[in-house]
Amino acid sequence: MKAIVIGGGVIGLCSAYYLRKSGWDVTVLDNSEVNTNCSYGNLGMIVPSHFVPLASPGIVAQGLRWMLNSKSPFYVRPSFDLNLISWGLKFIKNATAQNVEKAAMPLLQFNLYSKNLFSELNKQPGFDFALENKGILMYYKTEKVAEEESHLAERARQMGVDAAVLNKQQLQELEPETELDVLGAVHYRCDAHLYPNKLMPQLLHYLKTSGVDVQTDNPVKDIISENGRIKKVISSKGEYAADVFVLASGAWLSRLAKLIHLDIPLMAGKGYTLTYDQPQKKLNVPAILCEARVAITPMNGHMRYGGTMEIGAPNKKINLNRVEGIVESVSRYFPDIKLDVPEQKDIWYGFRPCSPDGMPYIGRSSKINNLFIAGGHSMMGLSLGPATGKIIADLANDQKTEVDIKAFDPERYS
Repeated sequence: MKAIVIGGGVIGLCSAYYLRKSGWDVTVLDNSEVNTNCSYGNLGMIVPSHFVPLASPGIVAQGLRWMLNSKSPFYVRPSFDLNLISWGLKFIKNATAQNVEKAAMPLLQFNLYSKNLFSELNKQPGFDFALENKGILMYYKTEKVAEEESHLAERARQMGVDAAVLNKQQLQELEPETELDVLGAVHYRCDAHLYPNKLMPQLLHYLKTSGVDVQTDNPVKDIISENGRIKKVISSKGEYAADVFVLASGAWLSRLAKLIHLDIPLMAGKGYTLTYDQPQKKLNVPAILCEARVAITPMNGHMRYGGTMEIGAPNKKINLNRVEGIVESVSRYFPDIKLDVPEQKDIWYGFRPCSPDGMPYIGRSSKINNLFIAGGHSMMGLSLGPATGKIIADLANDQKTEVDIKAFDPERYS
């Protein structure tokens, strides 16, 4: 049986991995060099703690205030793009307490399942991607955010999540080498992290040596369907037929879905990361700076800092104001960590695929019966990679999935 996976990010490669493990003949088509996609430059966080979707109460009002600040962490680039307008209206409609409550348990269970799969994968021959189970610290500086994070931690504990509210003294014991200027933090001990720059090459090496045909710089131009089935895809390098097709094309998912008349609303959320190979100061535990919306991960001897969510069509422009916003925020929490803004060539950026309700699209199409959709993971793409790939393989093999995926219906807007 033959499978075509469109997309060479972590979602596509994990889908190819589990399909190949279960006996499928797999080809992966990607529109760029694989090592340039979003999965390489991210923060490497595995986040059961992230059970609140991007579309949540307060984010719209906060986003409007942030739009006046060129260094703000969240920004919707003004445009007359009808896709952006449509996405924005759906986002506003979904930014409710009801959406958060409905999303919480499916996101938590899916992330926990994926974390377990990461642990299994890291034990396989040829895999060692610096997986560490130190949790994540959610730092805050203001009383308002302290109250919000404490409330969220209590909700997490009610859901069975290992979360503890720590004061500054307790945090200083975890980070004795770093000066802290914070009120406190929530320690989500359920979380973990890894080094994406090891994971992705190891996945790629396994696929290539196990017979998977991974084709880069080979963008899909058209998808031909007939009588409710895809017959073939046409790329810049040829035509490809298969028994099943997996659409895992990240920020380009919506555009490709339109080729087969599927409405999967999605916008790219541009983010930046900065990696310092020989940092003067290293944190012990990955961190998220709540007010600044900046994430920090110690990984494999390096320190990686990342942030911003700029909603709009993908572009190659580096907005130095947003990069400066990341750099300047760090010393407000850690006064003895002084970062320089890197040269442009050392600034990485990628496009997170954001659905308007903050939930991924995962499942079999009800309209194209040999199509599987895997995308829209926003900031949780790496975290949910193995779980998504395993579920795609289970569905392709007509097997029962380990977790309920009804909340991730890929055609919920069709």
